[in-house]
Amino acid sequence: MHDTIAAIATAAGTSAIGVVRLSGPDTARVLDTVFRPQGRPLSARTPRTMTLGQVLDRTGAVIDSGLAVFFPGPNSYTGEDCGEIHCHGSPVVLQETLLSLFAAGARQARAGEFTQRAFLNGRMDLIQAEAVADLIDAETAEAARNAVGQLEGAVSRTVQSVYDDLMALASRFYAVVDYPDEDIEDLQREELSHTLEQAETTLAKLLQSFDRGRVLRQGVPTVILGKPNVGKSSLLNALLGYDRAIVTEVAGTTRDTVEEKVRVGHVLLRLCDTAGIRDTADAVERIGVERSRAAAREAQLALLVLDPSRPLDEEDRQAMELAAAVPHRLVVLNKADLPSFRPMELPREQWGPTLPISAKTGAGVEELIRAVEELYPQGTAPAGSFLTNARQAQAVQRARDAVSAAREALQGGLTPDAVLTDTEGALEALGELNGKSIREDLVDTIFSRFCVGK
Repeated sequence: MHDTIAAIATAAGTSAIGVVRLSGPDTARVLDTVFRPQGRPLSARTPRTMTLGQVLDRTGAVIDSGLAVFFPGPNSYTGEDCGEIHCHGSPVVLQETLLSLFAAGARQARAGEFTQRAFLNGRMDLIQAEAVADLIDAETAEAARNAVGQLEGAVSRTVQSVYDDLMALASRFYAVVDYPDEDIEDLQREELSHTLEQAETTLAKLLQSFDRGRVLRQGVPTVILGKPNVGKSSLLNALLGYDRAIVTEVAGTTRDTVEEKVRVGHVLLRLCDTAGIRDTADAVERIGVERSRAAAREAQLALLVLDPSRPLDEEDRQAMELAAAVPHRLVVLNKADLPSFRPMELPREQWGPTLPISAKTGAGVEELIRAVEELYPQGTAPAGSFLTNARQAQAVQRARDAVSAAREALQGGLTPDAVLTDTEGALEALGELNGKSIREDLVDTIFSRFCVGK
């Protein structure tokens, strides 16, 4: 972190305003080279104050008129000197400004390098750093609120509290062992048991939040099941609001899975339209059916589409068998616009309500959306309290398992030094969770998923 980095921080494409960001020890000098205000240079002006001036290209010619601001470290986003140039959002202007910064001594920032520097400089822990990426990628308001809550330290405070309690036990134990002549009170079994029990309860609750957090961040994996020509692709198009899948009267038109994300009320669904479930001699269609079965095994929600204008047959029953194995399911009775449509009921305790709709006209789609929202109600937990990725969940799982092992050792009558071995394992897992003890290569891997400029 001894060099100065620069990157375009706004999205690609034409916009009204674009932002170019810098961070590093030469930020003030580079800004003074590229940005020319009237009167004093930017580095001599009041920090954190927008200043109007001219943006210069590599030859020193004026390329734009804009604003610039200097943030001296350590009270900046990255913890080191930072700066931003706000100019017009022409891709040409932004690129020329960036090249001018390079010519003045900065280098191109890698993906996520600004936030990585903030983490390495202690401006945020690893949980908060990952929340930055979650906030950028948020596709629902609830996902954004959770990311902001994590960025403000909601999960970090919980993890730090458990970490501090376990560290207090470990440090006191070693103090007693290393300094036997000092008047240090020995660990009491009741105190040790109480601390471990609290830690296990807190970690278990945090781990339970992962399912909800994963849904917030990635969406609910949802499969649309049914026999051929029942209206699955029409339902996909109706929920998306545009024609994504080809719809014809020919059975077997959809020969592969078609995946799209869509917001259904406040719920984000990862919708997968599947090939019609049936036995077929067509080799290509058979591969599509197998992929449909695999998608059903991975799904959390099944939309079972039936055509009640016709009697249920073996192909319907095959689709129902697949849907029955999915944790949540809704029965969609399609083609309600046809004169031959006849309402039908399936056992409610297994299938829930049956929802008549017309994917062709859109009738009943709002009722389907409300049914999905009822299956996945908005949470009442504080924003930011959900774990959102597998790395976090795995670290919490290891920490909880280690604390559980420590409690079992204590209850089994083992000495405190044996118990503390598992406690140290929990501390190591928690340190990996918030970044207190984590390998450099793992840090690079985590930040590689960020966008350039953040």
